[in-house]
Amino acid sequence: MPHAAVSGQQRQRAKSLRRTMPRAETLLWRYLKAHHIEGLGFRRQVPMRSFIADFACHTTRLIIELDGETHDFDSRQRNDRARDAWFQSQGYTVLRFTNEQVLTNLEGVVESIRGEASARRPGSPPSLSLPHKGGGNARTTVRRAALTASPSPTLPRKRGRESRPASGEAE
Repeated sequence: MPHAAVSGQQRQRAKSLRRTMPRAETLLWRYLKAHHIEGLGFRRQVPMRSFIADFACHTTRLIIELDGETHDFDSRQRNDRARDAWFQSQGYTVLRFTNEQVLTNLEGVVESIRGEASARRPGSPPSLSLPHKGGGNARTTVRRAALTASPSPTLPRKRGRESRPASGEAE
């Protein structure tokens, strides 16, 4: 992502948040920073415009937000919706988890992130099921079966090949 204009104050705030991460963010960061999720690189406390995302993967355009108890209030939830709308307008998908979910079910949270990240990974083919071997058009299948049922004639060898010695053999 190209660097957007972010104030020095916003950068300092993000740096401060990195130093004082809650326990849930620290636990999740251990998985994210080591590229354990689809080999993707995540950044923590990323300043973006006037917001700071808890975790961001610019490759998959995925943002992960962890919500503590302060997010239980209506005013905070309205702010979260406005912030999510801005991230989505920039092409990002926002996944929200509570601190409690991370602390009690870290593996489930990681699997949810892994599923969304793999679905959004650029260059990955869509996960379509391929037909079983031998499937396809019924007419060509019948035609192929008829061709393989009749024994194929043996083709004559090229002239002179039968009498030529194999390499390494004396004549």
